[in-house]
Amino acid sequence: MPRPFSSLLDRVTPRTIDELECALSVLGAILLAHLLGATHVSWAAFAGYMVMRGHAAETLARGVLRIVGTVAGGLIALGSAPFIVGYWPAAAAALALMGTISLYAAITSRRSYAWLFFGLTYAMVVLDKIEHPAIALPEFVQTRVLETLAGIAASLIVSLASTLTLRRRWPAKRTPAATGAGWHGDSLRHALQAGVALALLVALNAWIPVPALAQGAIMIMAVMLLPVTGIGSSGLAPVSQRILQRMIGCIGGALFAAFFLVAGADNMPLLLGATAIGVMLGRHLENGDPTHRYVGTQFTLAVLVMLVPDRYDQLVLEPGVERLMAIFIGMAVLMPVLLVGHMLRGRHADEATAPSSGESGGV
Repeated sequence: MPRPFSSLLDRVTPRTIDELECALSVLGAILLAHLLGATHVSWAAFAGYMVMRGHAAETLARGVLRIVGTVAGGLIALGSAPFIVGYWPAAAAALALMGTISLYAAITSRRSYAWLFFGLTYAMVVLDKIEHPAIALPEFVQTRVLETLAGIAASLIVSLASTLTLRRRWPAKRTPAATGAGWHGDSLRHALQAGVALALLVALNAWIPVPALAQGAIMIMAVMLLPVTGIGSSGLAPVSQRILQRMIGCIGGALFAAFFLVAGADNMPLLLGATAIGVMLGRHLENGDPTHRYVGTQFTLAVLVMLVPDRYDQLVLEPGVERLMAIFIGMAVLMPVLLVGHMLRGRHADEATAPSSGESGGV
């Protein structure tokens, strides 16, 4: 006697459950963000996607790190913004310092996720204030924290329910505990390059107003986040690869989202369904070949930017276009810094390996 349902279950894998969990977490984050009156619902969806892990304990730990980093970065930005926003050299110096500290700690510390969002939140708050001087910073930081909490809460609910049910049959692999790298000179040099790029972004904006200013800073910090073992003597090659993967993922996600925006811009159920499908597809790519997983992450984030508006009666293509613009803006600022650093490292390496005058004379 055929058992079609049992046969179907046999095809389900832990990877399938992971993709389903992410989709449910994102949808839950969207619902909670609307119920809480959050301003930027897509940010809650981001948190719901990025925090989600296959075991509730890991999800909780990741959520705690994200909220600690967000709150700390937001509070320091609140305290420093009144003194630096009106004077771009001070803002550039502050972004360079905070970006360098947070990225170095994100690369070398056990609490990488908290340090990353410490720097990202600081940059977003300060740069949004520079780009939009009329915004009220306390309310901006408050809603950012609220959106993050909505995403974390949704991911925890889904993760706990899955841990107690689905994961009993399809257990997830536990992520190895993070270990700190200690002092690492190449990581500091790499982080300093990111700090210089952030400062140049502020300087460029003082000369020519830059659209998607905060998104450009996010792009710089995100693509510069490499494992200690992946930096080497120069980050030019690995960062260039991440930029390319970010571009491919964003373009793919934007095209996917644009199709549904055109097909059903006034159909909220269709758009929510498309969001879930996009999240699962992106997660599937992310769980595939490790060398290309960043494409899947960026595909998902592009889908969320475009298909998760603050209000479903105000769906537009501009957020997706803005995210793509941020890639090129961040790349235009970051790549020259990396190229200069690469050339300087090559020159130092040549000087270190070249024979001295005495050795040359002996030959």
